[in-house]
Amino acid sequence: MKILVAIKRVVDYNVRVQVKSDGTGVATDGVKMSINPFDEIAIEEALRIKEKGQAEEIVVVTIGSNDAQQQLRTAMAMGADRAILVESDAHVQPLQAANTLLKVIEQEQPQLVITGKQAIDDDNNQTPQMLATLWNRPQATFVSNLEIDNGKATATREVDAGLETIEVDLPAVISTDLRLNEPRFVKLPDIMKAKRKPLDVKPMADVLGDYSDQPLEITHYEPPQPRQKGIMVDSVDALINELKERGLV
Repeated sequence: MKILVAIKRVVDYNVRVQVKSDGTGVATDGVKMSINPFDEIAIEEALRIKEKGQAEEIVVVTIGSNDAQQQLRTAMAMGADRAILVESDAHVQPLQAANTLLKVIEQEQPQLVITGKQAIDDDNNQTPQMLATLWNRPQATFVSNLEIDNGKATATREVDAGLETIEVDLPAVISTDLRLNEPRFVKLPDIMKAKRKPLDVKPMADVLGDYSDQPLEITHYEPPQPRQKGIMVDSVDALINELKERGLV
């Protein structure tokens, strides 16, 4: 079985995000970039499946600039066998990402596709669902436990009402939740070995062709408003009057 893992390069979760002074985007110069944390969980789960003898190859893929090779090398240092970079300097929206991943799937023919449930930079949580729909294959999202057996995947999903267990036929798309596993640390010898693993760079135009459908236009970025200082009131009546003055009641 071949497993395809889709990852994304994002600002590291420990970094305090700053908006550019002109409001055109997020400042990334000199900022630490990492694999999206949910995607790290996806890589780890693929590795565990392979270590059980249920998969033969793990291919990791990302869409982004040439700088994303660093995150692909990290994924291979964790244990992935090879990597594919679909190179694009433009901002990629979820539907475009799903269509691009579909083209990669058609070339690679994996039996399982694993992604993080969402990226921490935009929190869209759309690409896995769109990909499964375009691929016309089953999906299991927000997965906190996964078992592969006899061409089927049994997934425990975290839903609003608690936990839900479903079974899907492979090939399928799985998106990982936080509690699925804890990703392993990358060791220096593995980092050195990853430099010799194959990394295929493909221009977006060669993979997807002429694709110009960008339904969302981002016009401006701005940071959240600073939290206002609280006030103390002496009575319930004073509280109600204050809320009325602010138009809250």
